[in-house]
Amino acid sequence: MVKILPSLLAADFTALGEDIREMETAGADIFHLDIMDGRFVPNISYGLPVVEAIAEKASIPLDVHLMTQEPGQFIPEFSGMGVDMVSFHVEATPHPHRVMQLIQSYGMKAGIVLNPHTPPDSIRYLLPEVDYVLVMTVNPGFGGQEFISSCVDKIRELDGMRKKHGYDFEIEVDGGINDETAGICTEAGAGLLVSGSHLFSSPDWRKAVAALKG
Repeated sequence: MVKILPSLLAADFTALGEDIREMETAGADIFHLDIMDGRFVPNISYGLPVVEAIAEKASIPLDVHLMTQEPGQFIPEFSGMGVDMVSFHVEATPHPHRVMQLIQSYGMKAGIVLNPHTPPDSIRYLLPEVDYVLVMTVNPGFGGQEFISSCVDKIRELDGMRKKHGYDFEIEVDGGINDETAGICTEAGAGLLVSGSHLFSSPDWRKAVAALKG
């Protein structure tokens, strides 16, 4: 079953608690939290205090996406807040396996993120142990970008590797997800869809979430 992950970076931060409640009522499955440090990506989002505030308000799981250098930082803190999933970019560390194990040691699911230019083969040896792979279908750092259609082949390739070897990792997609691209991604093998600008700008969130699920 397809799960929808609203990206809270697109929410109204002056009414964040209200947006969280309304999006949960609309049928969201998991909240996606983008953490940017201004170094790995050319933008800064929010840090631990905001994540903690979100965790106190949310009743569905939280998926933290680290767009940061040194992604091994603050893993214990995320766990203590009740975060369920943490993903990091394979390009951000020389020791991705170590970071993956650290996340899992705190009882959270570990995800590896691939930038649009990064091939699935670069994480081939992590796939037996990783919990999910996040395929970026835009360049990370800013919302509202256009979907990069060539990344769909990457989703298919990951799905093929999963089936061939009997792996059980999930495939998550982030960037330019709307009514049209959602179906393209799920058909290619994705089961977790992140949507920010499209969802939060929709006049009816319940219908928007349902449409993405197909």
